[in-house]
Amino acid sequence: MCGIVGIVGHRPVGQAIYDALIVLQHRGQDAAGIMTDANGTFCTRKKNGLVSDVFQQRHMDELRGNVGIGHCRYPTAGTLNSSEAQPFYVNSPYGIGLAHNGNLTNSDELKALLVQQDRRHLNTGSDTEALLNVFAHELQGQDGGRVTPDAIFAAVAAVHRRCRGGYAVVALVIGYGIVAFRDPHGIRPLIMGRRTTAGGVEHMVASESVAMDALDFEVMRDILPGEAVIIERDGTLHSQQCGPRLSYTPCIFEYVYFARPDSIIDRISVYKSRLRMGERLAEKILRERPDHDIDVVIPIPDSSRTSALEVAHRLGVKYREGFIKNRYIGRTFIMPGQDQRRQSVRRKLNAIELEFRDKNVLLVDDSVVRGTTSRQIIEMAREAGARQVYFASASPPVRYPNVYGIDMPAASELVAHGRTELEVQAYIGADWLVYQDLDDLIRACRYDNGDITEFDTSCFSGRYVTGDVTPDYLARLERERSDRAKSQREGRKGRGPVEPREPEAGEVTPLPSGPRVRAG
Repeated sequence: MCGIVGIVGHRPVGQAIYDALIVLQHRGQDAAGIMTDANGTFCTRKKNGLVSDVFQQRHMDELRGNVGIGHCRYPTAGTLNSSEAQPFYVNSPYGIGLAHNGNLTNSDELKALLVQQDRRHLNTGSDTEALLNVFAHELQGQDGGRVTPDAIFAAVAAVHRRCRGGYAVVALVIGYGIVAFRDPHGIRPLIMGRRTTAGGVEHMVASESVAMDALDFEVMRDILPGEAVIIERDGTLHSQQCGPRLSYTPCIFEYVYFARPDSIIDRISVYKSRLRMGERLAEKILRERPDHDIDVVIPIPDSSRTSALEVAHRLGVKYREGFIKNRYIGRTFIMPGQDQRRQSVRRKLNAIELEFRDKNVLLVDDSVVRGTTSRQIIEMAREAGARQVYFASASPPVRYPNVYGIDMPAASELVAHGRTELEVQAYIGADWLVYQDLDDLIRACRYDNGDITEFDTSCFSGRYVTGDVTPDYLARLERERSDRAKSQREGRKGRGPVEPREPEAGEVTPLPSGPRVRAG
């Protein structure tokens, strides 16, 4: 999962993109990058680390220009690799920078065709680089070599024909403006907005509406599945449906965990969705244990707080903050490698003994994925003196890999895969475990928007909306992307030759542009 942003303004946009990435930091904590168009020259700064660590004032001073894009990343396809920090860049045609949130399910096939048939060079294993080269190759042959809206829309249509999976994209075409588009199923989120300044109207696209709120942009609407939006340097806006809307099935895990609660995605409030998850979870608890002996409901901070508050309200029991979170530790779910996740849990959370001692405690979390974190948290609750520790998940059992941009590709690493709920309960050490039902989760999320009747629920249901995910594909993902495979690659890397030098901490690299654009 990643965060993307693009802004076309009437003044330098580097600081605004930085501010937006800070707000989207929860979507990726491993690398960040900004690319701007400074009168025909791309300036870029990208590196491993948090947004606040990657960009210092000297870097911001070099990110000139009124048009730019930004990205914050966590590695969905392997271990952290600084060469895969985004945005990516190609100089033909024109000069194009691109950032992407999601994952392509046919990336291996695409890469082979790009190299063998399209004669494009790929420098990394990133599917973002493959997507960029598909877009660049298709744009090159359009409209007599001119950059026009028709040429760009035709290129995006070709991307939709050639690429499969979940993707939200923002691209910067030098001398022209920004292009943003979304996969034909609408799996990954993308929203657009505008604000009026003394210089005129400025436009923005981003992964979540909170980025608009932070920069005082008015939300216009979500970019629709298969749609592309072009924002020219002068603010002229174009939009077109570039491929058939195959479905409108946003990823339901955005509402469960990834998105900020104050975001609105596809006209659905994340906060309200989580409240309704809590309502329905409480109803299930009352059905299964009408005479429960729960003394207190305690959330696992942060993303479960909203649901836990409503669970406590519906059950008529106390809600208490029993864990204090160290906010300088990243989100453990998106840390690369099981060892790193395990070591971070106790550094991240500390139990308040007074809230646990001699009580029957219901811990509420948004989900149970690998089970390691849940198990350690339950141990912490017992060490703090809890008499009984019950555990509730606001989402159903995660039994299947997610292949559309969330790093849970290895089924063998999912605690609920091949296990019953009672077996998961025993594994994590809970006295009782209750999961949300999938139908209740879907109803909780679709409440606000009549346009959304279905979601991508693949990690819960095993149904993949793109229709191209086979057992062989999942087996290959497990071989390539499991924690074990990542650690083996890291081990080989440590014994291998010295890798090319990374830029020094203070370096900002101006990228040479391609030919000047002839606007149509």
